[in-house]
Amino acid sequence: MPTHDPVKFVTDLSAKLATRSRHVCAFLGAGAARACGLPDIAQLQERVLAHLEDEERAALEQQLSGRDLEQALSRLRRIAALLSDDQQVDGLTAADAGSLDGAVCRAVVTELDLDAADLDPMLALAAWAVRADYNLPLELFTVNYDLLIETALERWRVPYFDGFIGSLRARFHTELVETAPGPGSESVPPFFTRLWKLHGSVNWAWADAQQIVRLGQPVGEGHAAAIYPSDAKYEESQRVPFVVLQDRFRRALHQPETLALVTGYSFGDDHLNELMFDAAARRERSELVAFCHSEIPGRLAERALTTPNIQAVTGNEAIIGGVRGDWAAPDDPPPGLWQEGQLALRDFRHLAGYLARSATRESDRDPLMRDFLERVVGSTHEGTDYDG
Repeated sequence: MPTHDPVKFVTDLSAKLATRSRHVCAFLGAGAARACGLPDIAQLQERVLAHLEDEERAALEQQLSGRDLEQALSRLRRIAALLSDDQQVDGLTAADAGSLDGAVCRAVVTELDLDAADLDPMLALAAWAVRADYNLPLELFTVNYDLLIETALERWRVPYFDGFIGSLRARFHTELVETAPGPGSESVPPFFTRLWKLHGSVNWAWADAQQIVRLGQPVGEGHAAAIYPSDAKYEESQRVPFVVLQDRFRRALHQPETLALVTGYSFGDDHLNELMFDAAARRERSELVAFCHSEIPGRLAERALTTPNIQAVTGNEAIIGGVRGDWAAPDDPPPGLWQEGQLALRDFRHLAGYLARSATRESDRDPLMRDFLERVVGSTHEGTDYDG
């Protein structure tokens, strides 16, 4: 069976990350939040059910039959939007569905409280963002609802744009999301990191029946957070942030010579999968590198075996250049690369530390960041260990 050299893999990746002309993106799934101590989507579903009263729990369990939590929320909102008077679906009136939606969102907000989180892995990612030096903006995409990334970016004073402008009730600006950065364009400056939350956030709220705003804190008691209501049955105006941000994801992947890093994602969303796979097939000089915590998902393995610019990486094996093989244990691995006989970068915590070390631009403006980098990811110069 073929084998792959983990040191060569990381050395090659470091060289790509050091290329300023590259368009670099990172896509974070629920595994990234779990590395910070928050629940992934399966754990979140169980915890939400535990928060509900008996009748609410039974009603949500009925909606969860054959669906995940996001799909159940989308269905509840469809019921609330389409029913009138005393009409019922699954024993729920429009008012019942709205009330259950609010209860679920309150439970989600409670379970994603950052007081219980370990922020260090996300702080390492933010340290990479502030120290990265690319011609085009660094773009961070996530399907997570928590505020981990925003908190870490703000801790290191990283300027970022998430599609909204304002502080207390920020409004979404489609034109700024869609405008590509470049000379003469009326765009957010390229040194602003882009943060795109594809499935909403615990601090997104409905300003009215047709508009979503971003609040300065998680949505409060009695209100439903705008979490993934992007259902085809919704009016276009109600889906604006979601469809615009998904289109931003598509266009980012189609940017020439894009390097997209995927971590903590199980490839369970067919629509997002196709956006990634289609871009890789059409843009042969772009690359998608997926770090999988346990096994390589079947959907990903199938595409990686036939599309050489898709790399699938896990602790024990990898698919690189269309070839599947185990990792050959290195004799003298660099710090942070190899742990307990596996490639450590499969875990978001180690990947974020590696990215922080790989940044080419020093940042001396914040002694707290220097202390953090020394404590959590080692010397800020350790990235040279991967240069061969």
